[in-house]
Amino acid sequence: MVKGVALGFVETRGNTGAINAIDAMLKTANVEFSKKVEIGGAYITVIVRGEVGAVRSSVEAGAEAAAKIGELVSTNIIASADEEVFDLIGIKK
Repeated sequence: MVKGVALGFVETRGNTGAINAIDAMLKTANVEFSKKVEIGGAYITVIVRGEVGAVRSSVEAGAEAAAKIGELVSTNIIASADEEVFDLIGIKK
């Protein structure tokens, strides 16, 4: 398991909100963009990774940015993700 790696998720409806969320997330904290997943029906999930505090700050900023531009659906943070979670969503540990 990769110790201390947090994952942050922001889900939007619409690409513009997702792009604005990514921009805000990367500008707010020292996080790494991991993936953008289009799941159909215009729903898009953005995933970042990093230290817990940085991920928390970036998700809050991303959610705020997405809500101003488009439709924010949900957010989530996994504080110390198990290595199987990384495999499940298809990103490197």
